[in-house]
Amino acid sequence: MKYTVTVGDRRVQVEVRGDHVRLNGDPIEARLVSIPRTPLRQLVLDGQARTFPMSRGDDGWAVQVGGESWTVSVVDERTEQLQAMTGGGPTARKGGVVKAPMPGLVLRIEVELGQRVEPGAGVVVLEAMKMENEIRSSVAGVVMAIQVNPGEAVEKGAPLVELSEEG
Repeated sequence: MKYTVTVGDRRVQVEVRGDHVRLNGDPIEARLVSIPRTPLRQLVLDGQARTFPMSRGDDGWAVQVGGESWTVSVVDERTEQLQAMTGGGPTARKGGVVKAPMPGLVLRIEVELGQRVEPGAGVVVLEAMKMENEIRSSVAGVVMAIQVNPGEAVEKGAPLVELSEEG
């Protein structure tokens, strides 16, 4: 099966056939394993193992790496072809709610009411699993409401910041 994996502005083609994986056509040793009863995944790439939290969100997967949160979309070949034929698929969305990808403690709010943000802008810093995680907006918009305060504990999926479509 072939997939297009998008992280920020970077897109890669991943082909998985049984135990064989190709990244942009090049063979690599790769394996992604869920750690039972946790949000953690272990990724082994060419013998190097890394463990990080991942959770499914509205826009794909929220992946925490090195204290930063990344939205990763994974689209299979058939879905990508259908999106191309119908004009659907990823677009630069505006507005929405930035939600907590994991439970944690709000350390800092990095935006102000009325501030314009672009996709990828940091909005809130959460402490989770003894790490600081910058939660970034995946959409553009203007900050209309801040739903949390520093020192507040939040659950996974809790609204953090509301963004308008205007701006």
